[in-house]
Amino acid sequence: MDIRKVVVERRSIRGYSSKEVSLEDVGEILESARFSPSSGNMQSWKIIVVTDAGLRADIAKVCKKQDWMADAPVHLVICNEYPEVVGSYKKLGKMFSIQNCAVLATNIMNLAYASGLGTCWVGSFPADSIKGIIGLPEDGVDPEVIITLGYPAKDLVLEDKPRKDIFDIAFFDKWGNKEGNFKSGSFIEKLKDKFLKK
Repeated sequence: MDIRKVVVERRSIRGYSSKEVSLEDVGEILESARFSPSSGNMQSWKIIVVTDAGLRADIAKVCKKQDWMADAPVHLVICNEYPEVVGSYKKLGKMFSIQNCAVLATNIMNLAYASGLGTCWVGSFPADSIKGIIGLPEDGVDPEVIITLGYPAKDLVLEDKPRKDIFDIAFFDKWGNKEGNFKSGSFIEKLKDKFLKK
């Protein structure tokens, strides 16, 4: 699948079918995602693949009681093992290690969509509770994001939320400068015509 099509069409899925997701499919996604860039190539991420129904229910409960999460057959808890990055980059290390995990998580979600699976990024949770559920060490490792993974429910109605126009988010050379080369009929208009659903 064209990477542009993946990025434009992927949506957050909060309704899942009961169809099982094979560990082979999960493994293929993670095998590709591990090539994500990271600060100093330190790859400060660890991924806990949660398939146990009880654990998924516990995770959903502490994530502000988002019950729909428990229906996703897989939860991927992206964890940040940050000490090496902090040791190398000092004050900026913690931020860099979080960024590493964010890049990995984004690539996982796009790879999943390209494989016909749905995902949702969940970032609202008490870290200590998640640590306890999945047995993370007290120090040196933090949960950063939980990705729900599964086949979208067939009756799921997706709301196509509007996106800000390129002219509202991209500036040239300095903040606020919109004098640039994004012209009508440019590749951006072609991209919208080709991939955005009408």
